[in-house]
Amino acid sequence: MQVSLSGHHVDITDSIRNYVHEKIQRLDRHFDQALDISIILTVEKLRHKAEATLHVSGNNIHADDVKEDMYAAIDGLIDKLDRQGKKHMEKIKNHRSRVEIPTEEPFDSTKEA
Repeated sequence: MQVSLSGHHVDITDSIRNYVHEKIQRLDRHFDQALDISIILTVEKLRHKAEATLHVSGNNIHADDVKEDMYAAIDGLIDKLDRQGKKHMEKIKNHRSRVEIPTEEPFDSTKEA
């Protein structure tokens, strides 16, 4: 999975970059076909915001989280993406299992409508 990490009004340090990559590994178990993820970290006064868009085949999943600590915001973001990922994969699984081949009943000419 290709990871794009950027920051607005914040420098992305090696420790933050490593922390994000470590947490993203949790998403790999749900998304084998994940194409890429774009993560934007923003600081506005005392608000630390982490937002991400995950591009999977056939869909885009977006989540964001705002906390007073950047690491807590990243944790919350990954939790939300994880839940949405489970929900997305469950929808795909259920949709595929519902496909049925309709069976036709034989025509009975003795019945009249």
